[in-house]
Amino acid sequence: MLLGYNTNGFAHHDLVAAIEILAEIGYESVAITLDHHSLNPYSTGLTDQLLRVAAVLRQRNMRSVIETGARYLLDPRTKHEPTLLSADRLARQQRIDFLRRAIDIAAALESDCVSLWSGILRDNISNDDAVERLAAGLRPVLEHATDLGVTIGFEPEPGMLIDSMGSFEHLASQLDCECFQLTLDVGHLHCLGETPIDGHIRHWRDQIVNVHIEDMRAGVHDHLMFGEGEIDFPPILRTFHEIGYLGGIHVELSRHSHDAPAIARRAFEFLRSIVSSLDLSD
Repeated sequence: MLLGYNTNGFAHHDLVAAIEILAEIGYESVAITLDHHSLNPYSTGLTDQLLRVAAVLRQRNMRSVIETGARYLLDPRTKHEPTLLSADRLARQQRIDFLRRAIDIAAALESDCVSLWSGILRDNISNDDAVERLAAGLRPVLEHATDLGVTIGFEPEPGMLIDSMGSFEHLASQLDCECFQLTLDVGHLHCLGETPIDGHIRHWRDQIVNVHIEDMRAGVHDHLMFGEGEIDFPPILRTFHEIGYLGGIHVELSRHSHDAPAIARRAFEFLRSIVSSLDLSD
């Protein structure tokens, strides 16, 4: 496993500078959240920024994943909208287009995956119809990913239609695509009471392509610095080691950008101390 960090926790930094700082701290992977100033798929400067990011990733020998959870990139007034669940067909198409562009970026950077989620269901339709709407939106995305050899890591998110491992399993059963895999968020499992966490890690070991990690309290979806919540991390990191997980374990502290370098260092030291104490460094 590779310790990594999500750039949504470096919202006030130039992306290349953020990657340089993370590499200096010791991180080996970066989860790049596409946003207004971070590989914005609609920017005229995308090609130049892609070249700069690819170069620094090579120089620093860092892996990457592409994250698509920017709050206001597509709609400046409504957080995370539109989604694949939006009632309006053209709005859903906007999200599909964005995800296809994210896949293009992942292919260019040879990223491990593109991570995405379902979105919130905001109109009054049945759960079955909502899942079918979501699956219909995912199919062209997965087709594009397959064509480019990019893996999709789908993340169950509290408050969204696909919030739990059970609802993820149901969605996966509606899709027949090898590239549809799992982004597992440790804090989300604790938040929703999906415990023991190590049991889920073992159960989904063959589908996990991306991991988010942070502290959290049961029933409260608030990403916290390690030690401020309730999660016992040593058994979790041990389990990732025991299943042979080789991808990134990305710290996700999107509300800590005001002190990003110090927070990233504290998080790294916390996780690295656990890894060292468990002799997982091999």
